[in-house]
Amino acid sequence: MNEIAAPVFHLLNRLGDMAYFLADGFRQALHSRRLLGKVMRQVYVIGAKSMFVILLIGLFTGLVLGLQAFYAMSMFGAQGMLGSLLALTLIREMAPVLTAVMITARAGSAMTAEIGVMRISDQIDALEVMDIHPVGYLVTPRLLASLITFPLLTSIFTAVGIFGGYLSACVLLPLNEGRYFSGIESSVTMSDIQGCFLKAAVFAIIVITVCCYQGYNAHRRNDGKGAEAVGNATTSAVVMSCVLILVADYVLTSFLL
Repeated sequence: MNEIAAPVFHLLNRLGDMAYFLADGFRQALHSRRLLGKVMRQVYVIGAKSMFVILLIGLFTGLVLGLQAFYAMSMFGAQGMLGSLLALTLIREMAPVLTAVMITARAGSAMTAEIGVMRISDQIDALEVMDIHPVGYLVTPRLLASLITFPLLTSIFTAVGIFGGYLSACVLLPLNEGRYFSGIESSVTMSDIQGCFLKAAVFAIIVITVCCYQGYNAHRRNDGKGAEAVGNATTSAVVMSCVLILVADYVLTSFLL
């Protein structure tokens, strides 16, 4: 029984620690000085530097969805619904999830490694000695910047994905573009868009919390010390973020449907 209970209590303790870490990150937004400049820098690091991969993945996601959906719906003579299917698939599920996963892989891993190196090289301790709150300095700007960049990048992913579907279905295949765009217009509602932005904001909080927490506590890991601990923390951050994104997506979808 103890062998089963120990991992459960360890998981609950870790989740509680992460929740306190997140709350401290938001609380420091009220006390941190010169916060706007730090947030804008993180908007550039998290958002602008992730733009290319979002454009690329969004385009090819739309191309593949358009190609597969056209042939699947041709079997039932329902090609006119392709625009509706593609737009709702992107807005409700694929755009927020894939955007969050791509940002995790590109920006989340980098911030985990950066904060982890600062931890093992005692730079975070130096911040405390200088009376600078480490969470407010390192985590809060990233947290606020993610709440800006995740919804924006999700919107861009959706628009590019719809354009990719148009190229695939209307340019490369013989679907009438009027039927394609009229299907999008008739099926997408404001509640779908609101749900998309809600998912993007929740995924932003998950990714930043997990990645910053893993880097911040790299020195407490039992599977390595020094550079090895940073590498393991980065791997754990990416894997845990992706798993929690999918879990949160299921939970949010259950409430939004």
